[in-house]
Formats: sequence, structure tokens, C-alpha cells
Amino acid sequence: MIWQHLPALQVVIPLLAAPICFLLGGKRKTVWLLATAVSWTCLVIAILLAWQVRDGEVIHYAFGGWAPPWGIEYVVDQLNALVLLVVTGVAAVVFPYSWTSVQKEIEQSQQSLFFTSMLLCLAGLLGITITGDAFNIFVFLEISSLSTYTLISMGRDRRALTASFQYLIMGTIGATFILIGVGMLYLLTGTLNIADLTVRINQIGDSRALHAAFGFLVIGIGLKLAMFPLHLWLPNAYAFAPSVVSAFLAATATKVAVYVMVRYLFTIFGTDFSFSIIHVQWLFIPVSLFAILFASIVALFQQDIKRMLAYSSVAQIGYMLLGIGMTNVTGLTAALLHLFNHALMKGALFLAVGALCFRMGNTLISNMHGIGRRMPWTMGAFVLGGFSIIGIPLTAGFVSKWYLVAAALERGSWLIVAIILTASLISVIYIWRIVEVAYLSEPEDDAQQVTEAPLSLLLPTWVLALSNLYFGIDSSITTRFANGAALTLFGGQ
Repeated sequence: MIWQHLPALQVVIPLLAAPICFLLGGKRKTVWLLATAVSWTCLVIAILLAWQVRDGEVIHYAFGGWAPPWGIEYVVDQLNALVLLVVTGVAAVVFPYSWTSVQKEIEQSQQSLFFTSMLLCLAGLLGITITGDAFNIFVFLEISSLSTYTLISMGRDRRALTASFQYLIMGTIGATFILIGVGMLYLLTGTLNIADLTVRINQIGDSRALHAAFGFLVIGIGLKLAMFPLHLWLPNAYAFAPSVVSAFLAATATKVAVYVMVRYLFTIFGTDFSFSIIHVQWLFIPVSLFAILFASIVALFQQDIKRMLAYSSVAQIGYMLLGIGMTNVTGLTAALLHLFNHALMKGALFLAVGALCFRMGNTLISNMHGIGRRMPWTMGAFVLGGFSIIGIPLTAGFVSKWYLVAAALERGSWLIVAIILTASLISVIYIWRIVEVAYLSEPEDDAQQVTEAPLSLLLPTWVLALSNLYFGIDSSITTRFANGAALTLFGGQ
């Protein structure tokens, strides 16, 4: 039955659809419709998979009937089911949005290549999330990365090429480190299957080679997820990429990389090795706290709204790594919740900015005087996403920050609580900068006449904006998955 093959179809469908989009070439509307249909299909599959594992069950899918560790295996549990929902949910919103936005930002001759690259990126992210093979993670990581470099380079500003090249260099270094780490694990254990790796690493115990592999993997994955201070590629990549690409990457790519970090630390190496022998929390906690404060402060001084949101993302990634570093169930639950919630808030913000760019032609804050009265629906969605970034009650951002504070209090660390609250206050200031310019200042005399964004852009934006409210008011589903995954990763403690 097709039900049994859902894990494979989750990746195979977008992977096969990508070259079809390229072959369709000039039939731009057909290509977009196909890509959109694929994104919705992937979301339905992700929901069905999440439903099957909602009570803690684990789905195993062996390719070609080859039992692991000899064959490739896909595995779905509560952890990656949550990430699959993030990636496919954002894709299902971004692809419908993309048609109108792409007509203005991408040359017609490149649009089929654009959707081909988007589908390859989607397939890569889904493959990273669902595979049960360490080398497959690297393969799918490269598929998503190569397509991402292409997507960023399609930005209208010539600086997009520089941003893409910078990301390519940093991404290649990160991928090399990951490949070295995976190779060392294979030399030590003779296997690449994640479940088998877990068993054999526990049997090895402590060794210098294992320490080296751990170091290569943490730094390599850290580059991919923009862990401070390895984040230098991210601001330009988000700022100069096409609006659709900025929204999709900000909401998905770094979240999948955080998932990979969690999978390696907790599943492959195990909590004892990662936190009791290596003490990786001694790296994560100070680095995360510095990122939360530093990136939030830098965001205050940005003149381009995309760059402001990019530095905000660096701070939000800090929150996730902080939750991981607190080494308790509540902290990991907070990290996984923030992984989900940040995708909603940052997706809504970047889509709103994309609508502003569609009408204004740029994303400079200085050109937004009075825009709130001319584009009320667009700015309303932006403000709602901004409330979630701040952590206002009844928004999704409040829920994950609440869990982070609770985790810090469990550790008795009032300093961490103070830094979280301080960073939230700083985010109030940089979100207020936009609100003040948009609503409380008069348009300049020579300002161009701007009207509200088209419905094709507003509807997807408001879907994500309202999702911030829904998952802030009723967080039972996300909390159930995040807490269930955290308990499992900590060995049912």
C-alpha cells in the first residue's frame, strides 16, 4: 500500500519533480503550479507521518528490502516529524506566494531554474530530516546547499552574487568538516547507520579519534546553522536573496541544521559523551548568550529591514542552542519549540517584507515613512510576527521563551534569565523602530505612491502570521511533540 511508502515519497516526490520543472522550461505557470502541488503533497505526507508517531511510535522504512545497517533506512520519530512539519508547512505557504513575487524579482528566462532549485532545496532539507544514515545526511545537505547558492545568486542586487559566493565558501568549509567527522566515525565503527553508530560508539567509550570526530562535526554543523561567531555568511545571504528565498531559508534551513546538531549530540554520540565527557554545554551556553545579546544589539543599527531580521535570526538561533546547552528536558523542549515557533515568526516577517519590497522596490527602513497607513494588512502581519519575536503573551514566541526561562530556573541560573529578558527588551526596540516609521511618521513629499500588496501575497503572509497566534494560544500539539522528543533523547528521564 502507498501508506507504507510515505517516508520514501516525502523525499522522492520533490526530487523527481525538480528536473521535470526544468524540462518544462518556458511554461512558467505550469512549473509554478507543479511546484506548489508538490509542496502541498509533501505537507500532507508530513501530517500523516506525524499522526502515526504522535504517541511515541517510530516508523522504520528500509529501501529495497535491505535491512539496516546494510541498507539505507528512513526513520520517523517525534523529533523529525516536528521538523518535517516545519519544512513542509513553510514550503506549502511560500510556493503559492512565490508566483507574484517571482514575476518582479526573477527574470522570466530563469524562473523554471528558480523553481527547480527550490524543489531541490526542499528535497534536500526533507532528506536530511528523515534519513537514518549519517552519510545520507551529508549528501542531502549538499543537495540543499548547492541549490541554495543558486537561489541566493538570483537576487536583483549584484551583491547577491558576492553573498552567494561567501556562503559557498563558508558552506564548503562546513561540509568538509562534516565529511571528515563522518569519515572518522566510519573508520572507528565500520557503519554509517545512525542506530548502529549509537551502539558502536557506546562500545568504544572514550578515545581521541572520537573527540576529533565530535569537534569536526560540531564546527561543521555550527557553520551550517549560523552558530555565533560562524554566522558571517547569513546577513548578506538573507539581505540580497530574492524575497521568497529569504523567507524560505530563514524559516527552514537553519532549523534543519539545528535538528542535525541535536541528532548528533543526543542520538549518535549520546548525552553522556556530549555533556559529561566533552562538556559541549561549556561552549554552547556562553556562545549562545553572547549571540543573543550581540546580534540583537547589532540588529538595532541596521538600515535595511532584511539585514535587521537576519541578525535577529542569529539571536534566535542562540536561543535554540541555549536550550540544548542547558542539558535538561525543559531546556531541550524549549529549543525544539523555538525551532518550530521561530519558523512561523520569521517566515511571516520575511513574507511581509517581501510584500513591502514588491510595492516599494527596496527594503530600506528610511523609505517606509507612513507605510502602515498605505499597506495596513502587510504591516499588520509584520507587527504580529514582531510581537512573536519579542515574546508577547498569546504568541508562539512567548511559549518557547517561557520554557527557556523555566529551564534556566531549574538550573538556578538567574543570569541566563536576565539575559533572555534583556534580549527581549532589545527586540522590542528594533521592532518598535519599524512600527514608529511605518505608523507614526508622515510620508516624505517625494515618496512614491504605494498601495496595498496583492491578495496573492497577503493570504500566505497572514496564514503564517495567524499561525503565531494559534500556536501561542494552543501549544498542546507542538509541546507534545517537543516534550516527547526531549524525553526520548534524554533516555526517558
